[in-house]
Amino acid sequence: MSYASALRLLRRVPVPEVRIPRVIGVDDFALRRRHSYATIIINAETGERIEVLPGREAATLEAWLRGHPGIEAVCRDGSATYAEAVRRALPDAVQISDRWHLWHNLAEAVRKEVAAHSTCWAKAGPPPAEGRQAATTRERWQQIHALRERGVGLLECARRLNLALNTVKRYDRVAEPERLIRAPKYRPTLVDPYRDHLRRRRLENPAVPATHLLKEIRELGYTGSSNLLVRYINQGRVEADRPALSPRRLARYLLTRPDRLKDHQRECVEAARTACHEMTALADLIHHFAVLLDPADGNATLLSTWITSAQAEDLPHPHAFTRGLEKDRAAVDAALTLPHHNGGTEGVNNKTKLIKRQMYGRASFLLLRHRILLG
Repeated sequence: MSYASALRLLRRVPVPEVRIPRVIGVDDFALRRRHSYATIIINAETGERIEVLPGREAATLEAWLRGHPGIEAVCRDGSATYAEAVRRALPDAVQISDRWHLWHNLAEAVRKEVAAHSTCWAKAGPPPAEGRQAATTRERWQQIHALRERGVGLLECARRLNLALNTVKRYDRVAEPERLIRAPKYRPTLVDPYRDHLRRRRLENPAVPATHLLKEIRELGYTGSSNLLVRYINQGRVEADRPALSPRRLARYLLTRPDRLKDHQRECVEAARTACHEMTALADLIHHFAVLLDPADGNATLLSTWITSAQAEDLPHPHAFTRGLEKDRAAVDAALTLPHHNGGTEGVNNKTKLIKRQMYGRASFLLLRHRILLG
């Protein structure tokens, strides 16, 4: 049997008729990334696949919803397009935001906020380098704020300084340039195992030549170059109380349950909280929001309290996250109080990626839809 005959037989297999459920999950997936997309609809309670629609426009989903009455709740991500389609077709239906996406959005805000305070919490490590990038950041911040104090608009600032508008906005909403200066990112090097020896020798003799240190650590097994050792010393990594921690790694520690952290990770978090008040406030906000992700009846009220606490802190990126919550507040409240979620839809999307790889060269929409619905 040829492959064409096999495809014809596959298309003849009837798609099972399914009963329209009470709660559905809706999400999009890429047919061709950045070019064309489709919409998957499933039974959010059982994971059963209901329909695959071409495109991800609001009108497409709205038309399907109008033709299938009886749906009481819709699980979705933060898509404003799907939210509008459900609002038009099913004004009485409950929209439920996905808890995974809520946590993901908070994690992005945390990473940005941790990076913005890296020169503060990194004081326990090497001092931040005032290099060319830091000097450029300070100069640019001063130029933008000088223009803003004279009443120049954001768009005009961008034109005069030849900068992107979003860059000007980011500099404008920061009260001090230190928030924009990042601590240096240090990767592990061949010198790290010999840091204690180098520190001890420099304490004994601060003027010890680098050539002497190089000879000593080579006798201990060092295989790197002399230039690497000199850079290591000049960056202040020898005198640091501990190796430098990247903002991304610290953010990951903050977003991890405290009882799952190892001892050295817990020490990193405590050191950052001690060195920077904002990290203490951020860690507390993360902990209290994580508790809300376990659905319960009173979580909507607790979320209001959490938003008030977040907005009271000097944390611009979590502020932006809270504004996003307020824009979709009804769906967020439903996510934190009802047991439904969009995890099943994400699982179908992962299976769809496998199907697309198997269909390399023949991934037409009709054939793909047929295989998805047949499971």
